[in-house]
Amino acid sequence: MSIFSQRSTQKELMDDLDCSGPVLEQTLRELKTINRWLGGNHVTTNGIRKILKKKKVQTSYEVTDLGCGGGDMIQVMDHWAKKARIPMKFLGIDANRNIIELAKVRQKEIGNARWEVCNVFDPDFSKEKTDLVTCTLFTHHFTDQELVGILKASREKARLGLVINDLHRHPFAYYSIKWLTRFFSRSPMVQHDAALSVLRSFSRKDWEKILQESGIEKFKIRWFWAFRWQICIEF
Repeated sequence: MSIFSQRSTQKELMDDLDCSGPVLEQTLRELKTINRWLGGNHVTTNGIRKILKKKKVQTSYEVTDLGCGGGDMIQVMDHWAKKARIPMKFLGIDANRNIIELAKVRQKEIGNARWEVCNVFDPDFSKEKTDLVTCTLFTHHFTDQELVGILKASREKARLGLVINDLHRHPFAYYSIKWLTRFFSRSPMVQHDAALSVLRSFSRKDWEKILQESGIEKFKIRWFWAFRWQICIEF
């Protein structure tokens, strides 16, 4: 059976919620560079624009970013919102306390952002409402059934919608990132996790099945370069 025929269940080093230190910091720096050069950040902001375009204009919006990591995607969204003149504030949540502390330091200039240690499986997760939920390179860390739970909780939490930006499980994506990180990465975590993250990611059929099991009917799936899926869900 091909390694691309179904999602891998092998854990990444990043899945250790206690990971910290210089290796983690180097990993976050490299991930920021990879996402910038491969154009993946645009997938999230494009999805936000699509959802807001269909909704009644508000005086301001709150976006909750799941698995925010070092806060780089919130930095991108903040820059995009200001350029588009859309008043927006942000809540970045991550289950790793060490990562949240790094985000507070790295993104201290973003005055309209809050950072919170939170596990999406916590029953209180959906109690604090928000306008939009976003997650970038987050969903592939979970099993299909765990994702069904996350999607249901996000539907309770968000008033307007959810934007998912994650990888397409494809041989070209796998071998490309495997060789790029082998030669150019200085982070053992990136070298281990980058190619594995592709194997843990999704086909279109995977997403259709997960969304159906979540009871979500109003969604659009679109493919972007470089091997990204954008899932826009309206509530």
